[in-house]
Amino acid sequence: MDIDFWVIQKMKRGDENAFDAFIRKHYEEILKYCSYHCPDRSYAEDLTQETFLRFFEKLSDYRYMGKTRNYLYTIAGNLCRDSYKRIRESFLDEQALEKQDPLRPPETEELLNRLEIREALDRLPAELKEVIILYYFQELKLTEIADTLQIGLSLVKYRIKQAKKHLEKLLREE
Repeated sequence: MDIDFWVIQKMKRGDENAFDAFIRKHYEEILKYCSYHCPDRSYAEDLTQETFLRFFEKLSDYRYMGKTRNYLYTIAGNLCRDSYKRIRESFLDEQALEKQDPLRPPETEELLNRLEIREALDRLPAELKEVIILYYFQELKLTEIADTLQIGLSLVKYRIKQAKKHLEKLLREE
């Protein structure tokens, strides 16, 4: 059995140390995942905390099936999608203001590249963006992505291929 099984059993019995251990084990991965969906680090941290809160709220109903991390990604993904529209609008508003400011200091090439990649990712359809983030940034295996998104392995491969084509096209345009 996976260590998560034992930790979850202890959490269900109210062991506070088990809650701490669980968070320590998964926090960085979920934060990294949320950070790719949110341009604001503090908002990504909020989404990460909300992910764990939602998991703990449903803990009594949770049945361990060896895929706890996938379940956390699902919760985080839902939270990110729910808030994505607000974040995107805010981000686009900030960009518009920056473009209007003639006194803005020159940006470094690295920052420009990151912004271009983030903008290109933001322009991808949601299902393509999701597989790219899970595959390249979270470094999940294709089978783990299929499990997390509850889709077939062939569809994961297809979406990655399509996302690469879209990103290449978008980045060439910029």
